[in-house]
Amino acid sequence: MGAIGVLIRRNALVILMSIELMLNAVNLAFVTFSRQHDSMDGQIFVFFIMTVAAAEAAVGLAIVVALFKNKSTVNVDDINIMKW
Repeated sequence: MGAIGVLIRRNALVILMSIELMLNAVNLAFVTFSRQHDSMDGQIFVFFIMTVAAAEAAVGLAIVVALFKNKSTVNVDDINIMKW
């Protein structure tokens, strides 16, 4: 569902939420494999991924807020300030 949200949706906030869905799916898989193999490695990776997700959310929301202040939209098709 996360990959479909990133590919189909045009709203920057929904794209950020879809990325969070993908990261949570990876976390769930890591915990499942860790439990299945009686290893703590997967759970350690989960903490790393949660840290990356928190940083991504903070930086991503800051970028979206800055773009909304400048362009008054969060539609990614209308945001083309990086194009020549």
